Amino acid sequence: MTPTPTRRETVEVFFSYSHKDEKLRNQLANHLSIMEREGAIKSWHDRKITAGSEWAGQIAEHLESARIILLLISAEFLASNYCYDLEMGRALERHEANEAVVIPIILKPVDWYNSPFGKLQALPRDGKAITTWRNRDEGFTQVARELRSVAAALPPRQPTPKPDIKSVLVLPTSIIPLPDLGKWPPNPFTDTSRVGEDRFIYWERSYSPPSRLNVGKQFFTLKG
Repeated sequence: MTPTPTRRETVEVFFSYSHKDEKLRNQLANHLSIMEREGAIKSWHDRKITAGSEWAGQIAEHLESARIILLLISAEFLASNYCYDLEMGRALERHEANEAVVIPIILKPVDWYNSPFGKLQALPRDGKAITTWRNRDEGFTQVARELRSVAAALPPRQPTPKPDIKSVLVLPTSIIPLPDLGKWPPNPFTDTSRVGEDRFIYWERSYSPPSRLNVGKQFFTLKG
């Protein structure tokens, strides 16, 4: 019996692009749709932000979680302060830290070779801009095939280890003394040596509530 292949994790792909190139982005997304149907990738771009959401926070969140970041290069992209300085800047930082793979996709002819991403392997091959292809679908198909290979070659994401509560919970007993259990004052409700309200006042003053409260506060603060 042939063993069932292990299903790989879905790779998040982030589109960084100028809105003036939205039609080209849509065409690229169409070529990647088969990979989405297979569960190989999950693409994200700012047009997926729902109404009422804080857009800058949504972009930053997906820019941090994506494992593949596509820079859709054109003159409009290079002229956009948001695309160039914010999105591309953070994408290259994550690329240098081996947290994500940044791939420039050359949409239109533009002088990009001396840019910060000029050292990266761009698509289509040889940096031939998509709009210069006689048949653009051929260019997008080449990009899609290369992206499939990149996504398949990514190692599984390592799960974030959960902190050991035993190593985190360290009560500062040298600062907050714990009460001596053997020297607690008598229970005001069972001590027959005092009567009425005097018994409760005696017990309350004998046992220091602030110490108990401070210990509890430290516990819940360290536990998170």
